[in-house]
This record gives sequence, structure tokens and C-alpha cells, in this order.
Amino acid sequence: MTLSDLDKPAELTVWPGHAPAQIAEARSFSTLRAALPAAAEAIDAEDAKPWIITEAGDILAPGWIRANTGSCHLQ
Repeated sequence: MTLSDLDKPAELTVWPGHAPAQIAEARSFSTLRAALPAAAEAIDAEDAKPWIITEAGDILAPGWIRANTGSCHLQ
């Protein structure tokens, strides 16, 4: 993944940490830059398990999202 990928579309799927696994919320974002903070917020607020699929087909797991959502990473 490159820095330019931050400005490309991404799909966020949030699996709740407290509900049955078959219930998930999917949202499209115009950029990965916008999807990452939404995913981090879901982890913090809902104890959820967010997964992001980038336009290039990269799959970003909850651990990767948490490790890469600090403000210095999103610049």
C-alpha cells in the first residue's frame, strides 16, 4: 500500500463485538483516509471489529487499523 491509496475509495465493514456475527454494517467511503477514522471510532465506541477493503483489493484487519489510525499516520 502507498500513500496515494489514502485518497482512493474504500469499503468499511463493521462487525459488532456484542451481536451475532451475521449482523454487519457496510459503508462505502470516497477515500481510505475517511474510512480509517470511522473504523477506529467503531473500535473505541462499540468494541466492534472493522475490516476495510481498499480499491486495490488490500484487506485491512482490525489490528492493522488500530496500529495505523493515529494522527501522524493519516497525514
